[in-house]
Amino acid sequence: MGGWAIAVHGGAGVDPNLPNERQEEAKRLLTRCLDIGISALRSNLSAIDVVELVVRELETDPLFNSGRGSALTEKGTVEMEASIMDGPKRRCGAVSGLTTVKNPISLARLVMDKTPHSYLGFAGAEEFARKQGVELVDNEYFITEDNVGMLKLAKEANSILFDYRIPTLTTCGGGAAMENQLQMNGLPISLYAPETVGCVVVDKQGHCAAATSTGGLMNKMTGRIGDSPLIGSGTYACDLVAVSCTGEGEAIIRSTLAREVAAVMEYKGLNLHEAVDYVIKTRLDEGKAGLIAVSKNGEVACGFNTTGMFRGCATEDGFMEVGVW
Repeated sequence: MGGWAIAVHGGAGVDPNLPNERQEEAKRLLTRCLDIGISALRSNLSAIDVVELVVRELETDPLFNSGRGSALTEKGTVEMEASIMDGPKRRCGAVSGLTTVKNPISLARLVMDKTPHSYLGFAGAEEFARKQGVELVDNEYFITEDNVGMLKLAKEANSILFDYRIPTLTTCGGGAAMENQLQMNGLPISLYAPETVGCVVVDKQGHCAAATSTGGLMNKMTGRIGDSPLIGSGTYACDLVAVSCTGEGEAIIRSTLAREVAAVMEYKGLNLHEAVDYVIKTRLDEGKAGLIAVSKNGEVACGFNTTGMFRGCATEDGFMEVGVW
């Protein structure tokens, strides 16, 4: 065993002109979440408990696109989705179409723990939330002034809002710039703002877990489901590795990106860093995305082909890093 390790992300694709103040704000939030996770791991909480705890914190803070601060649909409302997965027995839970659940990741955990199912959506998920007594709030709670303004820009442009659009190829150590126009399902789009949140953990016992939560795309069609609640695409954990993805959901879905990391480790014998590098370079086609991952041996890695990714990681041996670019 290599000891515990944790990684968090606040979304792949960062505006290259993002003000320093916003960058520092993001770093402070990521650092706070890492500190919460580190404290929990030192207190011997299990990996699955830690990823839920950390993502709840990210959902509660309006800075990133999950929970409060979620992106708005074309109708100006919030529809959230999340998933969680426990590596040892590959147990999982996922939810979509949430409009009143304060912490979607905890409802996903309840789907995993309290139902015979893996995925509940929309009215059924909301009904389950009421029966479980989770905290509910009005939809307005999730809506921020900033996102109302971003939705207005998206409608004026008649597009899904994507405003981080300068892609590069990076796997936590450098890469080459690319000039491809950003597309979704083969169609060009002008602006991109994916700020999904996620956390992956391996605990002292070598057990891995992953959790991902998002409000989706700004100005998305009502009822759109992205990669974040899809096990194997946005989230995956097994006895070997845990992965949480972020970015262009449609590309992540097509590539089953999170599962691919585990697959190349299992079938090609790659280590964690090699696996992350391989899937980012070869599995996304022209899609733009990023991911964080931990292995059962206490390794931690991230990779992205966008202009940066809000991220942080720490390991039991004292290593800790928070980055944007």
